[in-house]
Amino acid sequence: MDAHRGARPIPAFSHKEELRLSEHLDAGNRLSARGIARLGEFVTEALQIAEDKGVEEFMAFATSAVREAANGEQVLAEINARCGVDIQVLSGRDEARLTFLAARRWFGWSSGRLLTLDIGGGSLEIAAGMDEEPDVAISLPLGAGRLTRDWFTADPPPADEVRKLRKHVRAEIARTVGGVVRYGGPHCAVATSKTFKQLARIAGARPSNDGLYVSRSLTRADLAEWAVKLTRMSTGERAALPGVSEGRAAQLAAGAIVADAIMDLFEIGELDVCPWALREGVILRRLDLMTGPQG
Repeated sequence: MDAHRGARPIPAFSHKEELRLSEHLDAGNRLSARGIARLGEFVTEALQIAEDKGVEEFMAFATSAVREAANGEQVLAEINARCGVDIQVLSGRDEARLTFLAARRWFGWSSGRLLTLDIGGGSLEIAAGMDEEPDVAISLPLGAGRLTRDWFTADPPPADEVRKLRKHVRAEIARTVGGVVRYGGPHCAVATSKTFKQLARIAGARPSNDGLYVSRSLTRADLAEWAVKLTRMSTGERAALPGVSEGRAAQLAAGAIVADAIMDLFEIGELDVCPWALREGVILRRLDLMTGPQG
């Protein structure tokens, strides 16, 4: 991106690849050789693209899968030695804080007390507050990829596994509700992340190619219906739904179970979908720290 303080963090060029590293953690919670190889390949590719595009400052960060991997520090040290890239590992709380910052900047002060929800591959982030720094920022090990790997043994998952996961997810989230709402209920509840965007799309929200500035939302009633339907569908059937990528279709059922539990336990009738999330939060914070004249 071509950026300065006060600018919108809109990419001048974007390149993405779904690594889904949480699916490459073995029984010992170590990143597998395949996962390490994919990460290294992507860092090398990203560096080449950055060079080709004339990037002056390169920022690299990692989230839950690397943070929680038993060999995470070793893997990042090896990549740094090979590629010369110092990948910063964000804490779960920082993930929640930076995602909250992005949503606050997107919706502005008129949104009042903001509640942000983000379902990633390895973790769920919840944050709430009135300012740009949230009053509370929480990260839970309830990512869609992690839960799919740890709880489902078949495609589609058996009904008893769905029930057990639903019970587990609701118990984990219920422990956080009091600590979040004690500061006050939200005036605006916001969802970020691919999981929420895909759930909103299959529930009838406008497609992504309609642009960033189209209003998109997800209602509790629509989500409750799809949370049941998705657990009864195969990965292939989910991938055929509008807006669902083939790479994320396998974990969408678990993601829907988490989303449904959040909306129910926090008594949220409707979520506004925010096009900005963690990436934009990281960039916004970096821009805030820049010195020198604006522009």
